[in-house]
Amino acid sequence: MSSQKGSGGWGGSGQGPGAPPDLEELIKKGQAQLRRITPGGSSGKPFVFVIVILVLLMAWTAYYTVPSDSVAVIQRFGKYVKEVSPGLHFKFPFGIDVASIVPVKRQLKQEFGFVTPGATDPFQSPRESELETEMVTGDLNAALVEWVVQYRINDPAKYLFAVREPRGTLRHVSESVMREVVGDRTVDEVITIGRQEIETEALVKMQDLSSKYAMGISIDQVQLKNINPPGPVQESFNEVNQAQQEKEKLINEARRDYNKVIPLAEGEKDQRIREADGYRLKRINEAEGDASRFNALFDEYRKAPEVTRRRIYIETMQAILPDIRSKIIVDEQSQGILPLLNLNNEKLTEKLNQKPGEQP
Repeated sequence: MSSQKGSGGWGGSGQGPGAPPDLEELIKKGQAQLRRITPGGSSGKPFVFVIVILVLLMAWTAYYTVPSDSVAVIQRFGKYVKEVSPGLHFKFPFGIDVASIVPVKRQLKQEFGFVTPGATDPFQSPRESELETEMVTGDLNAALVEWVVQYRINDPAKYLFAVREPRGTLRHVSESVMREVVGDRTVDEVITIGRQEIETEALVKMQDLSSKYAMGISIDQVQLKNINPPGPVQESFNEVNQAQQEKEKLINEARRDYNKVIPLAEGEKDQRIREADGYRLKRINEAEGDASRFNALFDEYRKAPEVTRRRIYIETMQAILPDIRSKIIVDEQSQGILPLLNLNNEKLTEKLNQKPGEQP
């Protein structure tokens, strides 16, 4: 086959200048041109293989998957473009677009003073745990403090671009804040009663510094694990801690007894006071009633002295006579009455039947 150059481009034999070129002839001409460019020349099979490899590489680099707990930050030629939600997505291949996966819904943590087996994050576990945990308290004592910081990524763009290494910066921030908070308290407060206050204050200060440095991180929790004195004095501190616990135990027991006895005594006191107050009111009301009754009776007595006197006498006898078992009525004008021994009296019968020397 021969070739000729026309005004319309590459053309095949037996065709006019305006006819479309033959595809097979164009491929052969392209191979010939490639052999002339490539030193030594070669067949068309490597060229097709290279084309296939390029197509596969383009397809391989054009798609990506974002996990359900993450988002993808897209960069085009290094410039931030957008954030992509979880799922299957496509991008420009060959490194034009770069997708950085950021786990925004996952709770991350950093450990200080100890290591969790199987940790994959190099910034999660300490590199020099002893240096991180050795701290000086406010009363110039030493303490070994171990703690955990739990955090989330709330701004992926700031997390990737605002700080060079946000996880390493967070470790330095956490250590600095913890040394500051521990240094403001005595060793007894750090080891015993001040743990919750230390956690709360450290959380607030870490979050303030994270926001100030624009790390894109939200601190969820700061938790103290173990707080121990240095090795040479650990036994003495344990004895002091046990004594402190025993003291707290005795105080709690005393408060329990106090809360048990004092309210009971207070209740009895209030009851006695109410009873006395009721008795006072009763006596006052009775005295006032008796006084009113006496005044009313006295008024009636002044109106009719004989009638009132006789009525009082009769009412008194009506109240007394029912309680008298034996009644003897003697006429004042009778004389020479012989006393009669009443043998039907039960008490007298018992005395007569009693033996000599026997106790009644």
